[in-house]
Order: sequence, then C-alpha cells, then structure tokens
Amino acid sequence: MNRDLLLLTVCQALFLTNNVSFIAINGLVGLSLAPAGWLATLPITGYVIGSALSAMPVSRLQARLGRKRCFQIGLVVAAVTAAMGAVAVSIGSFWLLVATTIVAGFYAANGQLYRFAGPELVAPAFRERAVSWVMAGGVAGAFLGPNLASTTRTWLQAPFAGAYLALVGVALIALAVVSLIRFPAHVPPLPGAPAGRPLAVLARQPAFVVAIIAAALGYGVMNLLMAATPIAMAMCKHPFDSAALVLEWHVLGMFVPAFFTGNLIKRFGAVPVMAVGAALNLVCVAVALSGVDLMQFLIALLMLGVGWNFLYTGGTSLLMQSYRPEEKNRAQGAMNACVFWTMALSSFASGALITTRGWTWLNLGSLLPLLLICAALLWLALQQRRVVAATD
Repeated sequence: MNRDLLLLTVCQALFLTNNVSFIAINGLVGLSLAPAGWLATLPITGYVIGSALSAMPVSRLQARLGRKRCFQIGLVVAAVTAAMGAVAVSIGSFWLLVATTIVAGFYAANGQLYRFAGPELVAPAFRERAVSWVMAGGVAGAFLGPNLASTTRTWLQAPFAGAYLALVGVALIALAVVSLIRFPAHVPPLPGAPAGRPLAVLARQPAFVVAIIAAALGYGVMNLLMAATPIAMAMCKHPFDSAALVLEWHVLGMFVPAFFTGNLIKRFGAVPVMAVGAALNLVCVAVALSGVDLMQFLIALLMLGVGWNFLYTGGTSLLMQSYRPEEKNRAQGAMNACVFWTMALSSFASGALITTRGWTWLNLGSLLPLLLICAALLWLALQQRRVVAATD
C-alpha cells in the first residue's frame, strides 16, 4: 500500500457508494414510475447499457488522454447525471430517468478500470495484491451506499430525489480525490508504434476466453439476483430498511474478501479461486430457494457477494496474464464490454422475471450461466494440465 494506491482505493469506495445506491433505489423508483411493472429495472438496465456502450470508447480515450484525465471526465459526468436523476424523479419522468442512467454509464465504464490502474501504481511483484486492495475499497461502499440511500430518500418531497442529489456530492468528493493521485506519466501512442496483437489473436488464448466468461457471467448472475432483491423483498412485505441491510451484507461479501483474495490467487492460482467462487454462487441459489425470510435473503446475498469476488478478481488476474503492456487498453476494454453487455441483459431479465415469474424462477434461471462457468473452468484446468504434461 502507498499513498496513490490508497487514494485510488478511496475512489473505488466512492464508486461503489454510487453503484450500490443506484441498485438500492433505481428498481424501486422504476417500479413506481414505469408504465408497466416488467419495466421496473429498466433504469438499472440503462445504466449498464450506457456502461457497455462506453467501455471501448473509454479505453481508447484513456490511451489518448491517460488515466487521470479520463477518470476526471467520468466523475464530472457522474455529478451531472446524478443531478438529472433528482430532476427526473421530482417531475415523475420515467423515460428521463432511463436516459439519464444511460449517460451515467460513462462513469461506470471509467470506474471499472480502477482495478486495472491499481497495479500500475506498485511494483510488478505486487500486481495481484494491488487489484485486491483497490477492490477492497468497496467495503466502505457497502456501508455508505445502502445507508446513504436510506437516510436521504426523504430529503425532498419526491421519494428518493434526495438520494440522487446526495450522489452529486459523492461524485465531487471523488473528483477531488482522483485529482491528487500521481499516475505514471502518460505517453500517447506514437504513429507507427507497435500496437500489439489484435483482439482476434488475444481471444484465441484459453486463459483470455475463460477470464472473460467467468467475469462476465459471474457479474451477470450477481446483477440478476442483486437487482431483483429490493423488489423481491418488497413483494414479500419486508421494509426498505431490511432490503438496505441485505444489500449492505451483500456488498460486504463482495469486497471484504478482497483483503486476502490476491494472496489466495498468488498461492493457489486464479482457476482454483474462481472455482470456489462458482461453488459459492451455487450455495447462494440453494439458500435463496429454501425460503423468503430476512435471514435467507441475507445469507444468499452474502454468499453471492463472496462468490462474485472470487470469480471477478480471479478473472481480472487471469486476464492480466494474457496480454502485453501495449495491449492493455484493448484487452481491458474487451473484458469490460463483455461484462457490461452481460449485465445489461441480466438486469433487464431481472425485472421481467421477478415481476412475472417470481423469486424462485429467477434463481433457477441463474443455474445455466453458473454451469457454463464451471464448464469453462474445467476446460481451462485440463488445458493447463496438458501444457504442463507436454513440458515435462
């Protein structure tokens, strides 16, 4: 840990505060404003679609302007769109809220690159730990996000308008923090400089493919269940404060393991850690199917969070092994684009399934992507064993 990595971890904490608040309130606001119940999670889907559309442009912008300048632009967008969210809720405009969240996705596409920026602030031997430390910033977001949404939802006359307004302050604080970080000097690519291998060549590597499959589908399953949880709990007559508590424990599960996930990956390798993550997701589904009491929601979402951490951190570390420095923006942009498009599909499916089929079918539907992750990890483990056997 050093000063710059610590400041980047604070930015991650504020980024997760924004994201968790969005998850906590957008589904419920959507449910109250949407012309049809199955469109309830469309504001969440809009946020993810905006992220997906921005993923590759943000990577190209970072290659041109550098980390700091691009992160600063993203935080300005976050502040403006949070203010527009407050306006949309105040005037009761569902479609303005959806449009606002799409634009806000530009910030999310930037924030998802914090974990890749962390290793650039430390010596190469500490890259995996740097990823974990940045991810660990989400622990603060676990407390700040749900509590911020719960505390500020009645600030203004329109429900939750105050929560969007509070996120303007969160973005401005993050803007001040990121401006203090000393990133490595940015050197724009010169005309004719080696650009590395094209994406089509990178995608032929088994590690590259499995890293993206695990990260994208793991994030998709997490988003599918997390986005629906506040709505499912409201349908089961649980108060909003209970839903905020469940989300708080869920986000703790997502980011507390980050304090040691890097060490686990360093010791056992990315694939075994990712396999444990997939198993924990299966435990989550089993608990969720067992009932709808508060503790069952809480335990299921806690297991979902820990499982996501192992899959996502492991996938990020695995991806970093498959590209060269000059290929980083291309590879990282490809992973984030796949993650965001999967999240867009899962967040929309979340609202449609929870309002038409219910919590049980939502969880049963998550088993297919989880089984695909397991199959991909098994395939990669077999590929790695063959490589080792061939070299002996």
